[in-house]
Amino acid sequence: MKTLNKELQSSITPRKALDLLKEGNNRFINNLKAHRDLLEQVNDTRDGQWPFATILSCIDSRTSAELIFDQGLGDIFSVRIAGNIVNTDILGSMEFACKVAGSKLIVVLGHTKCGAIKGACDHVEMGNLTELLSKIQPAVYQEKTTLENRNASNSTFVENVAEINVKRNVKNIIERSFVLEQLIESGQIGIVGAIHNIDTGQVNFYDDVTFINDEENKNFSLKNLNY
Repeated sequence: MKTLNKELQSSITPRKALDLLKEGNNRFINNLKAHRDLLEQVNDTRDGQWPFATILSCIDSRTSAELIFDQGLGDIFSVRIAGNIVNTDILGSMEFACKVAGSKLIVVLGHTKCGAIKGACDHVEMGNLTELLSKIQPAVYQEKTTLENRNASNSTFVENVAEINVKRNVKNIIERSFVLEQLIESGQIGIVGAIHNIDTGQVNFYDDVTFINDEENKNFSLKNLNY
């Protein structure tokens, strides 16, 4: 598979970037990995990088974005933090990736059976982890469908919170970064939330938090975000 260069990156729309990730995940779950010469990609990217997407995902060892989307060197920016939460450092990294380096799509990628989500559900407190998990707590409180066993032992509750957390962080990115909001509004980049099923490897993209301003989305609006 060909290494991305500036010309190829500039030709990729946010919608196309999403399609490329979907195609890559389909290859991954079907064990049809694209052929790449990694040494050649090392040489091709030594003078610059032109990734087409930026993935915010968890640090979980089972959720490597490069693997589950079947991407090579120089294809995507990978931003990783427990619970795929958003803070100013994450936002700054994304602003660089999109505004400076030309990435066309941001994906907030959660996953099933997430340890950080479970920790937040159980209100765990431990050193610096306490502050990190506090950023997931709003998603825990927002989950209203579970009336009993609102803890990590309830897998349905955990997965509901994981979904809410992804969608809240899509909103957080838009609301907390004027730079990224303007790029999304103008159609230069898109943003989407998704969940990775660690049992199957499949990634499910959420339509209700897919914000791409193009001809396929004539009703595009960032007003009245739901999360």
